[in-house]
Amino acid sequence: MNGFLVIFFTQQNRRYHGKMLGDWLVDLANELGLRGATMSTAIEGFGHTGRLHSAHFFELADQPIEVRLALTEEESARLFERLEDEDIALFYIKTPIEFGTLGKEARKADADG
Repeated sequence: MNGFLVIFFTQQNRRYHGKMLGDWLVDLANELGLRGATMSTAIEGFGHTGRLHSAHFFELADQPIEVRLALTEEESARLFERLEDEDIALFYIKTPIEFGTLGKEARKADADG
C-alpha cells in the first residue's frame, strides 16, 4: 500500500485542550479511525530557534516527543484537514512510503480489523 509517513515533533511540556500535545495527537488519530500512531520520547534535540530541548534526570518537561503515523493519502488528508480546523502550531515531516503487513497471521489480523 502506498501512503505517507507523518512525523510530528513537540515537547513534553506542550499542552492542547488540557492534555499533553503528544497524547492529544495519538487520541486524535484514534478518534479519526487511523490505523495507528506511535509516540516516542527522545533524549535531546533542538528546533528552528536553535534552543536545546532535553530530558534531564529531575525535569522531563522539555523532553522532545515524536508522534509517527503511516497513513493512506485519504487518511492523511482527513488528519491535516482536522489539524487545520484546530489551528495548531506544529512542526511535521510528511514523506511518501510503501507500507503493509507480512505473513498469514498479520494479513488475517488486518482482515479481522
